Amino acid sequence: MKNIWVVIPAHNEGRRILGVLRNVRKYAANIVVVDDGSTDDTNLKALDGGAIILTHIINLGKGAALKTGCDYAASKGARLIVVMDADGQHDPAEIPNFVKMLEKADICLGFRRLNMKMPFVFRLGNASINLVTYLLYRIRLHDTQCGFRAFSREAYAKIRWSARDYSVESEMIANMGKSHLKYVEVPISTIYADRYKGTNVLDGIKVVLNMILWRLRR
Repeated sequence: MKNIWVVIPAHNEGRRILGVLRNVRKYAANIVVVDDGSTDDTNLKALDGGAIILTHIINLGKGAALKTGCDYAASKGARLIVVMDADGQHDPAEIPNFVKMLEKADICLGFRRLNMKMPFVFRLGNASINLVTYLLYRIRLHDTQCGFRAFSREAYAKIRWSARDYSVESEMIANMGKSHLKYVEVPISTIYADRYKGTNVLDGIKVVLNMILWRLRR
């Protein structure tokens, strides 16, 4: 547990972050919450949960928050880094599955089982981006947009991204392919407390455009 660091980006998640942290604490000794310009009590709740708090004064985006947290964990000697969301969509009890998978791979990608719990617009968007990912990078994945992931410190140095927004998941995959890292997928529970929280159609279009640009620059 001492070698496992969990990084959680959070923006106005004061309602749920404490419960998430209490469960994460069962599986990891080091938890970093990056408060990405929250205007509620996210910071205080995360502090109550025993997390290391890093703060963005203004909201910079999920990708920027994840990079801040992962940079910090790597600088502290983290051997394995797990990234997950703050809103309860990811079950901390599944963290050991990711850690186990890293015994045979550089990066482990979670994928949500498709069912009616996932809003239709998300299912359609994910399927479209999955297809684009294969066409551009010849990487076939079940769920390119799932934010529940784990990687070694060495792998992080190779997949480290520049995206500040929701393109972060796709840029990780693009960099993973470019560096020829070994990856595995692990199924996770599909949980939606807020049915339409997170990415929207415009975000999806930005992701696809960014993927095309990354491919052209390779």
